[in-house]
Amino acid sequence: MRKVMLAALALGASTSLAAKPAAPAAGDRYVALGSSFAAGPGVGPNTPGTPARCGRGMLNYPNLLAKDLGLDLADATCSGATTQHVLGPWNEIAPQIDSVDAKTRLVTITIGGNDIAFVGNIFAAACEQMAKPDPRCQKWREVSEAEWAGDEERMRRIVRTIRERAPDARIVFVDYISVLPLAKDCSALPITAERLDQSRAAAKRLAKITAHVAKAEGAEVLKFSQLSRDHAPCSAVPWSNGMSAPDGDGIPIHPNRIGHVAAAKALGKFLRRN
Repeated sequence: MRKVMLAALALGASTSLAAKPAAPAAGDRYVALGSSFAAGPGVGPNTPGTPARCGRGMLNYPNLLAKDLGLDLADATCSGATTQHVLGPWNEIAPQIDSVDAKTRLVTITIGGNDIAFVGNIFAAACEQMAKPDPRCQKWREVSEAEWAGDEERMRRIVRTIRERAPDARIVFVDYISVLPLAKDCSALPITAERLDQSRAAAKRLAKITAHVAKAEGAEVLKFSQLSRDHAPCSAVPWSNGMSAPDGDGIPIHPNRIGHVAAAKALGKFLRRN
C-alpha cells in the first residue's frame, strides 16, 4: 500500500510539473496587461499607433522584456486602468484581455492599484501639505472593505479568463514598484508621517492580495515591490519619481526609466530561472 501511495504521489508531482508552461521562446506571443506602472507614461515617447491617453512608453518594461527575449509583444496596458478595464471596455478602448488569444505564451499583469486609489491618495496626501493646492488636487479617499474585496475578486477573474483563452501561457503578476520612501522626511515626497504609514499599509495589502491571487489561481508573481524597496524616492539610486519627474523619465509617483529597466531584467531572470 505504501508503495502504491508513493507511486501515486510521484505521478501527481510529475503531472503538476509537466503542466507548468515553459519559459517563452523567441518569437512567442507576449501580452502585457495593466495600469500606468506597466504602461510607462513619460518613459520615452509613446509607442506609435497606440491610444495617446494610455501613455504606453516605448521604454516600458514590457517593451524592454520583449526585446531582451525576442518576443512578439501585444502591449494592452493603459494608464489609469483598473481591473474592470482589463476585463471590460473603457470608453473607446477595448478590454485589455481581448489581446490574449490561444497563441499567447506569456502574460504579465500589473493591476489593482487604481481600484483602491493607491497613487491618487498619495497625491492627495501631498496636496494636503501645499500652501496653495493645485486645482487638480483631490481629497484623500477612504477605501472600503468591499472595494478591496472587489479588487481581489476581479484579479482572480483576470487569471481565470486568461487561462481559458490561452491555456499554454505563463501568467506572471508584477506587483507595484515601491514609490514610498523608507525615511519619513523625504523632500521628494512631502507627506505627513501618518499618511505615509497609511500609504505603506495600502501598498503592503495590495502586494499581499496580488501574491494570494497568484498562488490561489495557479499564476506566478514577481515581487517587484520587495526588489525595489531600497530604491524609492530619496534613496541613493531611485527607481521611481517623487512629486516631480525629469522630462522623458516617467511621471510623478511612478517608475522612472531605471525602474522599468530593473523590472525587465528581474522578469527576464525570473522567467529563465523558474
